[in-house]
Amino acid sequence: MTRRDEQALLERVEALLAEPDHAGHPLHEALEALAAQYRSQQHQLERLISISDRYQQLALEARQVTQKRYERSLRRQQKLSRISDGYQAMMRERNQALHQASTHDPLTQLANRRLIDERLRQLEAAGRPYTLALLDIDRFKSINDRHGHDVGDRLLVAIAATMREVLRESDLCGRWGGEEFILLLAETRLDEARHIVERLRERVSAVTITSCEERLSVTLSAGISEHRLGERHLTTLQRADQALLEAKRNGRDRCLTAAR
Repeated sequence: MTRRDEQALLERVEALLAEPDHAGHPLHEALEALAAQYRSQQHQLERLISISDRYQQLALEARQVTQKRYERSLRRQQKLSRISDGYQAMMRERNQALHQASTHDPLTQLANRRLIDERLRQLEAAGRPYTLALLDIDRFKSINDRHGHDVGDRLLVAIAATMREVLRESDLCGRWGGEEFILLLAETRLDEARHIVERLRERVSAVTITSCEERLSVTLSAGISEHRLGERHLTTLQRADQALLEAKRNGRDRCLTAAR
């Protein structure tokens, strides 16, 4: 029986009990008590349903509050994660910039003395062969004096870019002084190193920049020395420097090798 049928039956019973003609019927009192008990049980059931509905509503609201708190906490965590990731990325970039600044020349972005010296010590400790070359821009001072240091810096940057293009990936090129460069050619014998330096000198001589509508170009002088077994790298460097001085004394724009 459906709820509607139950309600219709109760209304029918209450209508019969309300008729005066049935007041003295033997079942009148029993039906009236049964109807009253039904109404009481129905009222209790409605209260239970109401309590259950309220409880479910409260439980739903509690879940919604918990869900909102969880979502807020998750958003805060995600925000903190983004901040942390950004901070770590910034620290990595800063560390890379500091490392770059400590090992490379700020103007040409070539290796500086510190990095060259570090690589030389590593090769010396490992007993690996290498050849050094010192290169100097001929008459660079006159360019600075006539055109200014800004033009001289432009020329240095252009020469450094050409060096990076010509050299092998395994070669290390650094700025050794104002207009002086150094090449560290690992696993390279003297004859091969001389070929590399001559090719580099040829390419650098073709580099030009313009200053006040005047095209400027330069030449290089170079000194090369091959590391001797058991020799300290400073001694190898001194022999390359001596060869460079000889090249400049002999007229510049040339490459000389130190005695083996």
